[in-house]
Amino acid sequence: MDLRRRPPKPPVNNATNNKNPNGSYPSYQPTRSSDDDRLRSITPPPKASDALPLPLYLTNAVFFTLFFSVAYYLLHRWRDKIRYNTPLHVVTITELGAIIALIASFIYLLGFFGIDFVQSFISRASGDSWDLADSIDEDDHRLVTCSPPAPIVTVTKLPPPEPIVTESLPEEDEEIVKSVLDGVIPSYSLESRLGDCKRAASIRREALQRVTGRSLEGLPLDGFDYESILGQCCEMPVGYIQIPVGIAGPLLLDGFEYSVPMATTEGCLVASTNRGCKAMFISGGATSTVLKFFLESPENFDTLAVVFNRSSRFARLQNIKCTIAGKNAYVRFSCSTGDAMGMNMVSKGVQNVLEYLTDDFPDMDVIGISGNFCSDKKPAAVNWIEGRGKSVVCEAVIRGEIVNKVLKTSVAALVELNMLKNLAGSAVAGSLGGFNAHASNIVSAVFIATGQDPAQNVESSQCITMMEAINDGKDIHISVTMPSIEVGTVGGGTQLASQSACLNLLGVKGASKEAPGMNSRRLATIVAGAVLAGELSLMSAIAAGQLVRSHMKYNRSSRDISGATTTTTTTTTT
Repeated sequence: MDLRRRPPKPPVNNATNNKNPNGSYPSYQPTRSSDDDRLRSITPPPKASDALPLPLYLTNAVFFTLFFSVAYYLLHRWRDKIRYNTPLHVVTITELGAIIALIASFIYLLGFFGIDFVQSFISRASGDSWDLADSIDEDDHRLVTCSPPAPIVTVTKLPPPEPIVTESLPEEDEEIVKSVLDGVIPSYSLESRLGDCKRAASIRREALQRVTGRSLEGLPLDGFDYESILGQCCEMPVGYIQIPVGIAGPLLLDGFEYSVPMATTEGCLVASTNRGCKAMFISGGATSTVLKFFLESPENFDTLAVVFNRSSRFARLQNIKCTIAGKNAYVRFSCSTGDAMGMNMVSKGVQNVLEYLTDDFPDMDVIGISGNFCSDKKPAAVNWIEGRGKSVVCEAVIRGEIVNKVLKTSVAALVELNMLKNLAGSAVAGSLGGFNAHASNIVSAVFIATGQDPAQNVESSQCITMMEAINDGKDIHISVTMPSIEVGTVGGGTQLASQSACLNLLGVKGASKEAPGMNSRRLATIVAGAVLAGELSLMSAIAAGQLVRSHMKYNRSSRDISGATTTTTTTTTT
């Protein structure tokens, strides 16, 4: 609040005699009395540091030195106590004094950082008292309040844009552009007002260029069906982005051949996936399974519960959860155990179930009764294990000669690299569902090409890649387990012309006429198969030392860009 002294009103009895020649009253100039000035100079505003017995800088130095010295002494004493097994709570008089000094110096230092705030507050209050005294008029003793001054806003200007060439529009469109710029017509309502989506995008684009002063040259406008995205895919369009679509394949999956479309701007991605498809094709292709767990079906659960419950009077099986990692199945049993903690009780029940399953599945090998899926005595994140969307396992066996000739590496090198990179390396990084080389690359490319939601690449790319040497180390078994692939073949972007064409190429366009959900499940297996091919090829390139050379050859522009104004910075992390 700003307080000012109100000038006195001109006298009424001789108002006409005090007028200026032009008819106005003379301005009143208030002056501060000499007593006020002398009082202000004699009595300075108080400071918070005046309460200290020593100068502020000296007091600060004493307490800073005391704090760090005592802290250093106590740390050394406690280290010696730990070394000689002396209880920490047993302290000497010297140590007690050091603790008190540490606490006192800490309290002072904590308060020291607030001295500036307190001092500024006191100074402001003192200054306000002087202004308050000045605001009381000697004649009418009334307070006058004035509105605060307008805030000062600093605007940082962007660098001047490059000059743009304004398109010549028809006179009617030019009037609409001006109405949009003036705010008469909202930009979002152009489609409904004009009834022509292409024309609305053109007018909106021109208005945007004039408002920003920046050109959209290079962003295509023509050649796109804007009617197809009205009200469902994109609002207020001003153009579209061109993404090249490459074909990887044929992908031999479950006895069928697929040519996989991939929309991407990353060099080597399609070529690398294509090489993986070739290696898989020569080796007889890959097989996939949409997981449907035998143990989790209600009719089988009742039978297993009877077998489990025989182990104890108190143990009662409540739930079974399964997950797959390559050829390995991990089963999580949940049960009630009465008042007991019950680990032994659970182990007995699980042992009964395993013996029962071994009779029905003679080719099943029990590796261990505890597979760490129980997460006993260790932190674990199991969110991604329960799955979402489609849970798919895709696997293939690649012969050793194919690994050598096509992939330019060896079975042993791939197995070792997968363990150290995808498994151990991801574990060191604390990865959640990221036990793979680059699953998200392939998932994103196929998602964009087939009209899926690219943001769902986050959970859909959760993948664990497993590699195992088989047939006495001659061949390699590779698998990818993807528990949460979220795909669809109807709705959203799948109905756009380009994306619909890619779905039609895969034979999964629209809803399945044979069985509801069949097309989306097949698309999920195709995604997993493409990921399997990409994982196989990239891991081979890393094992053979070809990754950098291939990117330098295929992922670099051969055009002369010395005159370009854009600067690209590449950061490599080792």
